[in-house]
Amino acid sequence: MSDSLVFDAYSRYYDLLYQDKDYEGEVEYIDSLLQAYGVTGCELMEFGSGTGKHGRLLAEKGYNITGIELSDSMVHKAQNTDVFTCQQGDIRTVSLGRNFDSVLALFHVVSYQTTNADVQAVFQRATEHLKKGGLFVFDVWYSPAVYNLKPETRVKRMTNDEVEVIRIAEPNILPNENRVDVNYTVFVQDKITNSYNKFSETHPMRHFSEPEMESFAEKNNFTVLKAEEFLTGNKPSEKTWGVCFILKKVM
Repeated sequence: MSDSLVFDAYSRYYDLLYQDKDYEGEVEYIDSLLQAYGVTGCELMEFGSGTGKHGRLLAEKGYNITGIELSDSMVHKAQNTDVFTCQQGDIRTVSLGRNFDSVLALFHVVSYQTTNADVQAVFQRATEHLKKGGLFVFDVWYSPAVYNLKPETRVKRMTNDEVEVIRIAEPNILPNENRVDVNYTVFVQDKITNSYNKFSETHPMRHFSEPEMESFAEKNNFTVLKAEEFLTGNKPSEKTWGVCFILKKVM
């Protein structure tokens, strides 16, 4: 991610805000992609592994996962095991000195790379850490859908026994930069003390077209095997917000 402050305060409530996210379904989808495109080894690297939800579920399927996460607070929330480890690091600069069968970047991690230099650096790190024939699998915001559907202000409310969290997401669309700055305002009520807290964070999100991704792929020794709607596998359209790219290292 391009800003070390992104997710700084947000990470404390990340799992609660996304407790309705279908992590199990997404892991089934990723596992099926890896199998369909011939990944026979079990060594996976995950860019932007967050609190480890995807990684731990993939580990249950027999993969060995090494996660890299910029947010130190999220790393502390992740629970390391023998087959899932998470460490703090920048996916633009990380160098582990070993190769993997596949590199994953899920939940729009690549879209957090808002400059060409950042995207290029992430692609280079993926190439560096992949075996020949290995896959780089990631999902991004899709430009045709962003321009067609247009981001809107959204409110989300989640609660548990300890806190209630209300998140307001207000987009600022920057069409000349292929970017949407999502301004989050978060209100938190502590149910035990009845105290309130408010904080704000801005998450810059870049969206991509297929030709853009093909260009980055070619520059970094990848071929694009497929671009498809995340989870469904359908052909991307102007209504497809999230597109999954499956890239193969060719040399």
